[in-house]
Amino acid sequence: MKAVTTSPSSPSPSPAADVDVVLPCLDEAEALPWVLGRIPAGWRALVVDNGSTDGSADIARAYGATVVHEARRGFGAACHAGLTAATADIVCFCDCDASLDPGLLVPFVREVLDGEADLVLGRRRPEGRGAWPVHARAGNLALARMLRRRTGLRLHDLGPLRAARREGLLGLSLDDRRSGYPLQMVVRAADAGWRIAERDVAYLPRTGTSKVTGTWRGTFQAVRDMSRVLKERPRVPVGGG
Repeated sequence: MKAVTTSPSSPSPSPAADVDVVLPCLDEAEALPWVLGRIPAGWRALVVDNGSTDGSADIARAYGATVVHEARRGFGAACHAGLTAATADIVCFCDCDASLDPGLLVPFVREVLDGEADLVLGRRRPEGRGAWPVHARAGNLALARMLRRRTGLRLHDLGPLRAARREGLLGLSLDDRRSGYPLQMVVRAADAGWRIAERDVAYLPRTGTSKVTGTWRGTFQAVRDMSRVLKERPRVPVGGG
């Protein structure tokens, strides 16, 4: 039985580990300084520019990030470009819109390093008015229920803040390049018998407008992409750690 645990997030000094943080980015110039200023010391920020026209790439470089360019549009395309460009043992993912503090990834990484979990996900707890619109919450809840039916995994959220070992993630052969990428990661990890944990994280009002769930239409398209992922047949197990 796959384990799912929930605990409050309480960042502490970052563990001495080789960590890359993948930050998919499309026109996030305003949010980037806040996000990059909260990357734990010693970790590398990989900002994946997905066709920005607001100077995001230049700002990312100015703040010490490594910039990866991904011409193919799509959240999954940007995330996977970051994963393939990563070289660290541990790879984390975080949105680049200032809705999530990458410093909250510290206990995620420690949990993976200590062998307590193979994949750690952030359960978003909204703080501030408008942090999580009702249509986005409804879509997330529907997907969590479908995921439970598909895998038996009792998760509350499919949020973007997460951490796992790079080798294991590459072994999942993720091929969705749109909104289904985060869910496909969880589904294939569950099929492979990974230990998947969940931690509470503060979810803040984002900077700018969401490209995925900022509207009912965007949410519907995301749910449609993810519903397609849930129809995948279970794959041959792949080691997580």
